[in-house]
Amino acid sequence: MSRRAEQVDAAAAEVEALGRRAVRVTADVSDRASLEAALAQTLTELGKIDILVNCAGITKRTPTLDVTDEEWGAIVETNLTGSWRACQVFGRHMLERGYGRIVNIASLASFVGLFEVAAYTASKAGVAGLTRALAVEWGRRGVNVNAIAPGVYRTALNSALLDGTDRGKEFLLRTPLGRFGRTEELSGACVFLASEAASYINGEVLTVDGGFLASGVNQ
Repeated sequence: MSRRAEQVDAAAAEVEALGRRAVRVTADVSDRASLEAALAQTLTELGKIDILVNCAGITKRTPTLDVTDEEWGAIVETNLTGSWRACQVFGRHMLERGYGRIVNIASLASFVGLFEVAAYTASKAGVAGLTRALAVEWGRRGVNVNAIAPGVYRTALNSALLDGTDRGKEFLLRTPLGRFGRTEELSGACVFLASEAASYINGEVLTVDGGFLASGVNQ
């Protein structure tokens, strides 16, 4: 599920190439009706939903005194309110069945402050808090709620930042493994939290960060 049909089709094609079924659904976490339609379509085609991974997110670097209400609202709406909205829509079905696994995407910023991204930092701290609150409320009803906090991963969107700026150099210096993450290195943590191997893990924010949060002096 994504806002963009081309991303949905690409992901579904990978699933289907493995001999599995996929439902092609576009939705936006800021639009409750689209999430409810996605839920209904998935239930019609697959019959149930066991796992929700909340990975919609945006950020923008702006000095805090210059952040507009609109910028703040857009970031919090997507990262925090959108996660809550998806948890509510899909969690209702899980609670009715008495089973579910929800994995939210938190951030290093859920634990530490990052320079000139106050809205992002506040939203991701909120995701960690939301994860714990839902774990307490829904755990005894069969729905485990956890989160993953990724470290710094190289993507097409951030490669210029990581390779060509002092900010990128600082991220690398603070990462004890001495390299940025590869996006496929997140998949194991997600599969684990969604599996029966993690049946007694609830309310956890699992960092996959190359040791960034453990880092003090590195030289």
